[in-house]
Amino acid sequence: MLLEIISVLAAGIGIAMSLSHFSQAYKIYKTKSAKDISLVFIFIFTLGAFIWLSYGILIQDIPIILSFAIAVLGTVSVLVLTLRYR
Repeated sequence: MLLEIISVLAAGIGIAMSLSHFSQAYKIYKTKSAKDISLVFIFIFTLGAFIWLSYGILIQDIPIILSFAIAVLGTVSVLVLTLRYR
């Protein structure tokens, strides 16, 4: 029972954390500026999210897959916009 509750909470928080990248992407797009974004950080985070997504797919864990699929989309958005508006 406790494991199920923690699993649901972890999945929800993982998705919420992953969605936060879209707010950064929106800010970059809106201001047309990415001068304060660390390219190294966002690249490493994107790579890490992709590796976690791959792991989730390999073990067929839906919460990991959902969380990190959203994270990959969000971080790639930030990465592309950072490169464009730098």
